[in-house]
Amino acid sequence: MKRIIGIIAWTATAVLLLTAHGASAQKKRLHTVPCRNYAQVEAYFRYTPGCGTIVSGHRGGMAPGYPENCIETFENTLSHMPSFFEIDPQMTRDSVIVLMHDPTIDRTTTGKGKVSDYTYEELQRFNLVDRQGTVTPYKIPRVSDVIRWSRGKTILNFDKKEVPRDVLIRLVNELKAKNVIYTVHSADDARTCYGLDPDAHFSAWIGDMRQFREYDATGIPWSRFIAYVVSGTMKPEQRELYDALHAKGVRCMISVAPTVDRLPEAEKRKEGYRTEIAKNPDIIETDYPLELIGLY
Repeated sequence: MKRIIGIIAWTATAVLLLTAHGASAQKKRLHTVPCRNYAQVEAYFRYTPGCGTIVSGHRGGMAPGYPENCIETFENTLSHMPSFFEIDPQMTRDSVIVLMHDPTIDRTTTGKGKVSDYTYEELQRFNLVDRQGTVTPYKIPRVSDVIRWSRGKTILNFDKKEVPRDVLIRLVNELKAKNVIYTVHSADDARTCYGLDPDAHFSAWIGDMRQFREYDATGIPWSRFIAYVVSGTMKPEQRELYDALHAKGVRCMISVAPTVDRLPEAEKRKEGYRTEIAKNPDIIETDYPLELIGLY
């Protein structure tokens, strides 16, 4: 009898180990994007006729149980689809750069107060919450850990927040990250970053032909850019701008985060995504990248 019980226990343990190994292997099967060096990043973003649509996860994307600006959320997205991620750096009291959209932690964690009032270790007392307010087991990540995790997996697009440009760029260069781009809101902003790092790549706010000409005058190669056309939709009256960007090999990006993503019902959002995708944006940025699967 003892032998039978022992065999049963061994079998159960083996099944658990095999299940865990299978789950771990499945977790590692990610839909990565080419991003091991700048040449791959530029090729991935280069516009060519009929190149199709790329999805960007705004604030890293999110889903029930998966909060914004969180490595586990990025992995969840990549386990279902390829994507790159727009994310948000903030600085702690002890000068650690972490991911957090707001200057405060009130909305997205179980804590309260400014990011800058806490050390990194103190922030680890709190847990991230998802969009519905559900507490998750996940913690506020350091940007250095996010960059290390992202290598060979995806491209990180850092928005402009409270962290000084030179401090963030110094960290990126110290880690030798070749899969990072920076959101810039003006040609002068791009010129500043380019002066700090001549290898810098950008997601640039380009809303009209005047801004297009300002960026063109910087002399920064257009291969370094994707263009956020400052809109939640592609507009027929902006065709001159889109054509000018396409002629430079630059993809046009829209963001539905402030528009379609705000609709409370998933089916209504899906209708909105279909409408926007039919207008052929080159990149569509959304809070809910998984909801676009099968639509583009």
